Amino acid sequence: MMRDRYIEYLRTVRRYSPRTCEIYGEAVDGYLSFCGYDGSEKLSSYLDVQSVRSYEVHLLDEKRESAKTVSLHLSALSGFCRFLMKEGELKANPVHLLKKPRQVKRLPEFFRREVMDEYFRNTSGVPEYGTYEAALGRLIVSFLYCTGLRRAELASLDRGSLDRGRKVVRVKGKGGKMREVPLTPALYDEIMLYLKSLDNMEGADLSPAAPLLQTPKGGRLYPMFIDRAVKRELGENGGVEGRKSPHMLRHTLATELLEGGTDLNSIKELLGHSSLAATQVYTHTSIERLRSVYQNAHPRAKGEKGD
Repeated sequence: MMRDRYIEYLRTVRRYSPRTCEIYGEAVDGYLSFCGYDGSEKLSSYLDVQSVRSYEVHLLDEKRESAKTVSLHLSALSGFCRFLMKEGELKANPVHLLKKPRQVKRLPEFFRREVMDEYFRNTSGVPEYGTYEAALGRLIVSFLYCTGLRRAELASLDRGSLDRGRKVVRVKGKGGKMREVPLTPALYDEIMLYLKSLDNMEGADLSPAAPLLQTPKGGRLYPMFIDRAVKRELGENGGVEGRKSPHMLRHTLATELLEGGTDLNSIKELLGHSSLAATQVYTHTSIERLRSVYQNAHPRAKGEKGD
């Protein structure tokens, strides 16, 4: 089936992550199901501007999907059309003739530095943090906050990813791109203490290809495990209000580095962004934060009339 060949192409040639391939596959399946495609006719007869437009309206008005989700569906469908054109199954890409729904740009959310400082104070030297589960939870937060790794990147780290001599980790990012991320002295020491605990845990995998961070059962971390750990650590133990996610820790690091004077190119390399445009969003976050401080503190910003 052409749909399966497309997903295999994304996986092997484009080297998309398993999760991205899954999302794209679901998007294409959703469209084909909406059109009533049963595999007996040519796909080209189901891929025209009017059909794609009807599907877009269906997602927005009937399924009440967000503009961001609809745009993702259209991007996946557009990629599918390009693949069909390459295979000689389609003459033109109908998605290119449509305007994607307008998205409301949201600035990245982040935690205040004092919030993170309080979390680390609260979890330092507490008796229960001598247990493996507690040590792992704190290390997950520390790792994400100090390195800015994506959730999937953290889960993919192996013991062999850690260069103890140079105190860096080798990370496989989006598109299979490799980068090295330095470890702060405090994070490196915490990793070493964790590994000692892991070495003594029954059932742990200690081979070089084993996961660097392992679940209490010795398995590799997975997205839901990391999400729950962050929510538990920052909520129950850190007293953090509002949304708590691994990506917010990544945003927090980027914002702090920018406000500390780090240049954008260095932040781009650290975070593994493919382009500088993805990193520049943090300049807007920094400006908004400065604007808020200015409006609250400067006497000429409090509604006073000019001379």
